Amino acid sequence: MLASSTPDALWSAPSLRVLRPAAVDCADLVQGRLLDRCTFSIAAGTRLLVVGEPDESASVLVRVLAGLTRPRRGRVSIAGLDGPAALRAGRVAHLGPDPGMPGWMTPREALGLAADLAGMTGQAAARAIERVVAHTHIPGDALDQPIRRAGPAVGQRAGLAAAILGDPEVLLLDEPLRALDAAERASLLRLPGRRRTVILASRHPASEAGIATHVALLRGGRVAVLARVDELATHGLPLSLRGIGALADRGAFDARPATARPVAAPR
Repeated sequence: MLASSTPDALWSAPSLRVLRPAAVDCADLVQGRLLDRCTFSIAAGTRLLVVGEPDESASVLVRVLAGLTRPRRGRVSIAGLDGPAALRAGRVAHLGPDPGMPGWMTPREALGLAADLAGMTGQAAARAIERVVAHTHIPGDALDQPIRRAGPAVGQRAGLAAAILGDPEVLLLDEPLRALDAAERASLLRLPGRRRTVILASRHPASEAGIATHVALLRGGRVAVLARVDELATHGLPLSLRGIGALADRGAFDARPATARPVAAPR
């Protein structure tokens, strides 16, 4: 079982439970035609599924939050730090559709490098690697095979293992683990940690059932709706782009509460 100490420890103080600090807060993000003064805030522990119209806008948002794409304007704060500082501090990790590992590298080598980058050495690194390998179900006989030979599924498992090795407080996911079947993918992405925050960009929201606590729709580059997943069922709507769009169209929810204060984290 994957342990989670850092997020829970960080957000467990009574004063912080009352304040419900924002784990991710961004304001007025502008990036081409896909983000247009995008503004929202979510509390620690939120698992947010983001879809977009156009659909690539959700991926662009995740890349901006991860520091992989520079916005033309706007502000990003993650875990109480500005975006670059949060990345340097190891508080945030990113996983995209490609694990980002050279094909000649083995999963064991990739995880060793991730441990080095996280400042882990010796037995601490070995224990962390063992823990994430167990969580992501990397087959033992694939650990020392080049990722190119082991196949896309092993490469994506290794990518997730590397992303969670340092126990990040915020995990930014962009269409991850598509080489795995839906059930296992959902199981791997239901990461423990009551205060761990996850933002998941997806073009296939129905396949994210059971992962997210909240959904958001980017429409025209802005947050058209940010609501709890169970609001869809309350209104008889499916977990789909059409269903989330219909929730936005009904006007019962809009982005204003999310921009003014963090959305409440799950209890």
